[in-house]
Amino acid sequence: MNIALIAHDTKKELMVQFCIAYSGILGRHSLCATGTTGKLVSEATGLEIQSFLNGSVGGAEQISARIACDEIDLLLFFRDPITAKPNEPNDYNLLRLCDVHNIPMATNIATAEVLIHGLERGDLDWRNIVNPKNKI
Repeated sequence: MNIALIAHDTKKELMVQFCIAYSGILGRHSLCATGTTGKLVSEATGLEIQSFLNGSVGGAEQISARIACDEIDLLLFFRDPITAKPNEPNDYNLLRLCDVHNIPMATNIATAEVLIHGLERGDLDWRNIVNPKNKI
């Protein structure tokens, strides 16, 4: 699966700790991330991560484009719901795209853990469940 990682500044350390804890599972998948998040996670875990631009200068839009092209299967986006951000409209667009394209997403660690355990069990291969022969 192709998994995208994004974390607001106040949630980056939480994302790093999450990825350390689940590096065994994440390492079996293709990972991409916004710039700083990808760098921090890669340095802490040794996981291979395709890093895009920093979120504030277009990284989230790069991931949004990959979602729109059905190139992302799962999004882990650790958001800070308390502090207003200038690029918040872009965040909502990203979440909307996940809904439009039926991409499972987690915006907090509790949901991320549910998704990662489902991923480990094989429960998230929804494209084969919805469309067993991958025909559209």
